Amino acid sequence: MLPVIVALATTPTPAATPDPAIVTPGPLGFAAIAFIGIAVFLLVWDMLRRIRRGRYREEVNAELDAEEQARAAAAASETDDQDIDPAAPRG
Repeated sequence: MLPVIVALATTPTPAATPDPAIVTPGPLGFAAIAFIGIAVFLLVWDMLRRIRRGRYREEVNAELDAEEQARAAAAASETDDQDIDPAAPRG
């Protein structure tokens, strides 16, 4: 039995040479490539949208932080001017 299996495993099978003009991916190959292309397009579109949203949020947060620091600096400036020497006479 073993020699038969070895003989069958080592016997080369003739390979058919297909005509290069006939070999095409067919409709299934086209559908697969179209699906991959559409998926990549949608992923890139979503990624760009998320990056843009993050950039806008960062800009708004920077503006809010700058306004808050300006208010804190103004409040500290007013407090410092009034409380330099609380025992000194006013006016």
